[in-house]
Amino acid sequence: MALKTIKCPKCKYEIGTYQNPIPTVDIIIEIESRGIVLIKRKNPPYGWAIPGGFVDYGESLEEAALREAKEETNLDVELVRQFHTYSDPKRDPRHHSISTIYISKAKGIPQAKDDAIEIGIFNEANLPNDIAFDHRSILIDYFKSR
Repeated sequence: MALKTIKCPKCKYEIGTYQNPIPTVDIIIEIESRGIVLIKRKNPPYGWAIPGGFVDYGESLEEAALREAKEETNLDVELVRQFHTYSDPKRDPRHHSISTIYISKAKGIPQAKDDAIEIGIFNEANLPNDIAFDHRSILIDYFKSR
């Protein structure tokens, strides 16, 4: 469905432009038996979040998950399985995104990198109050599935 039209700068013909959801990945990183990694976002929307981000053109979801985990936590993760895909158009206040969630395992000490100003390891009992996006719902689903 075309949302609006624009004129071609050369021929002046009106063409329809389309707006599509943006694919993203989020990675639930399990650190041995200590819990899962969350990052505190440097940019709006603020709050704690599951590490993740946008899928680059030409990149698979799995490649994006490995890259985003490394960029935001400095951890090399092993993807265990795809968990679920979340697609509510209101899940991100900036735009309509569709996120595929991966469960992964990692060893080591996570470090806040890229878009993260802080990093922490949490479990179901000590999740922070200010969680961004729909990540609280995702984490509830994750802990129910354990």
